[in-house]
Amino acid sequence: MSTLQIINPNAAGIDVGSEYHYVCVPEGKAEPRVRKFRCFTGDLEELSVWLKECGVATVAMESTGVYWIPLYDILSAHGFEVLLVNARYIKAVPGRKTDVKDSQWIQQLHSYGLLHGSFRPDDETCILRGYMRQRDNLVKGAAVHIQRMQKALVQMNIHLHKAISDITGITGLKIVQAIVDGERDPNKLAAMRNNRVHNNEETIAASLKGNYRKEHLFTLKQELDLYKYYCQLIDDCEQEINNYLNEHNDGDSGVNKPFNLKEELTKMAGVDLTKVPGLGTLSVETLISEVGVNPNKWPSEKHFASWLGLSPANKITGGKILSSRTRKVNSRAAGVFRMAAVAVGKTKNTALGSFYRKIKAHAGAPKAITATARKLACLFYSLLKHGESYVEKGNEYYERKYKERSIKNLTKRAQEFGFNLVKCVNA
Repeated sequence: MSTLQIINPNAAGIDVGSEYHYVCVPEGKAEPRVRKFRCFTGDLEELSVWLKECGVATVAMESTGVYWIPLYDILSAHGFEVLLVNARYIKAVPGRKTDVKDSQWIQQLHSYGLLHGSFRPDDETCILRGYMRQRDNLVKGAAVHIQRMQKALVQMNIHLHKAISDITGITGLKIVQAIVDGERDPNKLAAMRNNRVHNNEETIAASLKGNYRKEHLFTLKQELDLYKYYCQLIDDCEQEINNYLNEHNDGDSGVNKPFNLKEELTKMAGVDLTKVPGLGTLSVETLISEVGVNPNKWPSEKHFASWLGLSPANKITGGKILSSRTRKVNSRAAGVFRMAAVAVGKTKNTALGSFYRKIKAHAGAPKAITATARKLACLFYSLLKHGESYVEKGNEYYERKYKERSIKNLTKRAQEFGFNLVKCVNA
């Protein structure tokens, strides 16, 4: 009977908590082999020193909230190999649910080589990701105040959002600001209409006749001020992102030149990823900030698509497929690929657009989005790995390849039943 072999004899396990971290080292390295450390920086430094004294070379820990981040950074800085493990993949056996036993269980699994580390981008990517996620939070915050402005207007029976498409556009902001400043004449407000607005001044004026109550005007003013403040914060965040990309690519933040986001992203990735249908400049910026520009973190494009949760997660038992649904993954990168897939489905002269519509016709939109998102992810991985530019082969190329595959499958199917497939040419 075979037994498990120790793969990592110098492995430690850490149960991460908000106040204390429980650390377990291999047997014989220290007594007691489990120690408790507070989450303060000085205690984390002491933890690292103790692990060094115990001869530990590699450490495994759960990705608990954000409490693991400082510990991960300090351990990495001290030269330890750190494995960040998804808590869902560490199956606790009955009777082990204590912090001490959890740390022992993690250490035991890691010593046998049964744990696999989660993806953690390099430090440069983490910096960009921090800026990008902050900008995303600010955009969401600004959206909340837009909704509250619109609610205050509706409460006064002012339906400006029905007359113009965006109350935060040029026309919308001018009108809202004028209302806050005391203007009540619908005709004067409607005269602020920009020439690009579809509806005429009469329609806009009709939507601006309402009951201007004092308490709702006060709310409108505060929400408008907050929206403007968020816009300023977003501009500041974008400037910080641009400065970082300039520094990263040129090594000199003092170079005075016009900033071009597309060019900076192309330099960073080594290839123009915006040529892929559905992937705009902002989409590529988000993807690079989430996964970096080193595709070798994943063995293949299939592993990359699986990590994103865009591949079927087959559950098979007794020879029966119980489920082939994709895993539920909270990934911003996967969200970008799914949104890009929806955009691709609206294109007319692209191979990916034809693929999307073909899947949608017989399997529905949700599966078409997932399948197309997977193709986009594989393209993204391949372009980064090989440094080759994307070449659009067009709708006709896809239809021709689809026809060839269909004929090949029909021929194989016919041969299984003892028939030959013969091509008929109409006279």
